[in-house]
Amino acid sequence: MSRIDKYLWAARFFKTRSLATKACELGRVRLNHQLAKPARDVKAGDMLHVQTPGGDFEIEVLALGEVRGPASEAQKLYRETEESKAERAKLAAARRAMSEFEKLDPGRPDKRDRRRIREFRGRD
Repeated sequence: MSRIDKYLWAARFFKTRSLATKACELGRVRLNHQLAKPARDVKAGDMLHVQTPGGDFEIEVLALGEVRGPASEAQKLYRETEESKAERAKLAAARRAMSEFEKLDPGRPDKRDRRRIREFRGRD
């Protein structure tokens, strides 16, 4: 058995253990559909719902890890559900689509832009 904050840090969901602890305290981590405190023990077979800045993860604990290793080793500690993967992919696509609209220049149009606007409106 391992503390949930150590597990989330070792599985690379959070950069530091203190961030993992804070997420637990703020109610962003659920263990088997219940809010989890940082010192709560986690074991293989448990289901975790983790809210991170990178998205929401629904995972099944496969193995425990006390030491933070490389990402390839950390991915062996859990398995993400198919629903979670699909939801994160859908949100990522929505973020990419919205980024096209954010690239507009907030400044005034220059001479060339004003000409194009007049042409588009059919006033020239």
